[in-house]
Amino acid sequence: MAESNSANNIYNYDNIKYRIEFIQKFYYAKYLMEDIRITFKKNVSINLDNLSLEGKDGEITSIPRWLAKILEANGNVEIHDIDVLVYISRSLNRERISKPHDLSGIDIDFYIRVNDYIKRLKESEKEPILVSLNSFITSRIEKIVKLAAASSLTTDLERKLSAEEIELYNFIHNSSYSFKQLAVNKLG
Repeated sequence: MAESNSANNIYNYDNIKYRIEFIQKFYYAKYLMEDIRITFKKNVSINLDNLSLEGKDGEITSIPRWLAKILEANGNVEIHDIDVLVYISRSLNRERISKPHDLSGIDIDFYIRVNDYIKRLKESEKEPILVSLNSFITSRIEKIVKLAAASSLTTDLERKLSAEEIELYNFIHNSSYSFKQLAVNKLG
C-alpha cells in the first residue's frame, strides 16, 4: 500500500505544473467571459457570425471582457474595471494582519486577476507590486504547508483558497500523508 501511495505522489509531483496550468487556463477563460462595463470612444458597429454589437461615442454598456479587450486594443472603447490595485492591496493587507495559523480569504481566481493586471502595467510599475506579491505568496505557502501537513482540506478552508492553492494544499497533504506512512512503516 505504501508503495502505491508513493508512486501516486510521484505522479502528482510530475504533473502539478500541468494541473495548475490547466486550472489557470480554465479560470482565465471564465474570467474573460465575465461582463465588464465599457464606454465607447467612437461609433462601433460589428456584425460577425452570431456576434453583433453597436455603440455610439460616449455610450456605456456591458460586454464580455474578451471582446472589451479586443475593442480596447483597437482604441474603440475604454474599460471600466474594478480598481484592481485596490482589490490586490486589500487582499495583501488582510493576509498581513491575519493570525499566523489562519489564511485570509481570496477569490478562487485571485491570481488570474492579478496576472492580468500586472500584464497591463508598464515595466517600471511592476516591481513594487511583485515585491508585495512575493511576500504575500510566501506567507500563504507557509500557512498552507502547516495546515496541509496536519489535516485534509475542509470546506471552510477551501473557500479561502485560490484554485492553484487548492491544488497545492492537496498535493502537500497527500505527500505528507504518504511520508508519514512510509516513515512509520520503516520505523515499526
